[in-house]
Amino acid sequence: VQLQASGGGSVHPGGSLTLSCTASGFTFHDYVISWFRQAPGEEREGVACISKADGKTYYADSVKGRFTISRDNAKNTAYLQMNSLNTEDTAVYYCLTPVRSGDNSCSTSGGVVQAPRIAHRGQETLVTVSS
Repeated sequence: VQLQASGGGSVHPGGSLTLSCTASGFTFHDYVISWFRQAPGEEREGVACISKADGKTYYADSVKGRFTISRDNAKNTAYLQMNSLNTEDTAVYYCLTPVRSGDNSCSTSGGVVQAPRIAHRGQETLVTVSS
């Protein structure tokens, strides 16, 4: 299983970026995909998740209304459209998918997206928001 995040970069506050998570080595449309981020010195935070079947989406409170997760199963790719970026969005971003089919659902708790108990983690892409 491989997950490759891309699309990061440097933007000014208020700017936008779209991240991509390109997957291989598993049946992409059968698994949920989550986006997580981790800022320097901070705990990781689950920001978005998209379900496998109906495309239902889940968001952390910190990004709700600004970020949009989507997926294109034909391209084995998930996206994270990020608008109205602020300095607190600066972090490395990466995507996760569960290892076990029994852990294959999105959920939120405490205002953040929950990670699968055991997950494949993709390579990161850095997002820097600064003036």
